[in-house]
Amino acid sequence: MRTRSDRLIEIGRTIVTVVLFFGILGALVVIHELGHFIVARLFRVRVLEFGIGFPPRAKVLRDVGETVYTLNWLPIGGFVKLEGEDGDEADDPRSFAAQGLPKKILILVAGVVMNVALAAAIFTGIALTGDPAIGVYVPYVEPGSPAESAGIEVGDVIERVNGEAFGAFGPSSVLAELHDSAGKTVTLAVRRADAVIDITATLRTPDQVRDGKGALGIGQQGTLPLEPRSTPDRIHYPVDTALRLGLERTESAMRVIIDGVGQLASAIITRPTEPPPASGPIGIATQIGDIFWTLGPIVTLYLAGILSANLAVVNILPFPPLDGGRIMLLLIKRVAGTRLSVRAERLTYVVGFVFLMAFLVWVTGFDIARGLGGG
Repeated sequence: MRTRSDRLIEIGRTIVTVVLFFGILGALVVIHELGHFIVARLFRVRVLEFGIGFPPRAKVLRDVGETVYTLNWLPIGGFVKLEGEDGDEADDPRSFAAQGLPKKILILVAGVVMNVALAAAIFTGIALTGDPAIGVYVPYVEPGSPAESAGIEVGDVIERVNGEAFGAFGPSSVLAELHDSAGKTVTLAVRRADAVIDITATLRTPDQVRDGKGALGIGQQGTLPLEPRSTPDRIHYPVDTALRLGLERTESAMRVIIDGVGQLASAIITRPTEPPPASGPIGIATQIGDIFWTLGPIVTLYLAGILSANLAVVNILPFPPLDGGRIMLLLIKRVAGTRLSVRAERLTYVVGFVFLMAFLVWVTGFDIARGLGGG
């Protein structure tokens, strides 16, 4: 039975999770818009407003020169308003509409570049300071298992195997190492309360593991899954390795997202009533909260890097009103030599926006179903 204290703790954690969600998402979108802002200013395109959050407007922070800097009530992201960005005012040499195709494309793609750069900076910064190590929390010890024979207890956290710690973002883990060490005797560094003790365990044989049993015999209860836990260890790299890892992790995050877009498109077309391979705002907020409370701020920051790469890939998709869709319309008009009226272009963006909102509602519905245990 939950006590009043438990409910207060849960409310507090929920509030922190919501703040983290809006803070991370807002920062990523503001960085994206800052890219548009910087390149537009470099090309002397008039920037009418740089807004933090979305209207309605709450406060004018500064009014400097031609640009109004505003704080808005809806705390998700931000926006940049350029003169002539809707295709009108082409006679003004400082409007977006009056710029040549290369400049327009560079302004539009600048937000994507900023998100990629931010992801790379986050991944590289984490690698330079050392990846956090991840252990495994033991929720259950199988009777008669090697874990029970070795004296492992419920509540223990296995931090190292044979003296090796495992980074949160590396290719291996405690469970993978135990699986690969089947049949061998290993030394486990186990955190119990505030002390770390060494425990020697002889793991199950490879044949037993192939039959579906865990090498150590922990967490075999279906309702009690194994949980990752952060440990005090850090995995340090030489500077050149850290820089390389930052770029590789950025590329890997973007590749996963690109593959996921294809899977998502297939799911929308062929399985519209099944849970999609994507999360909406509620699902993302839940993931941020789960990671923050179980693995800590560094892994949460890493997730922010993944979300920044996600935002870059999504925004470059050729779908109005995303940046990629706007670039696509510019290229179509140039290649086909056709003139698209301002009204028709705005209608294209409105239709695209409606589809995006419908998709968001669809994904959010499955987020809610998952939260209620229905998917």
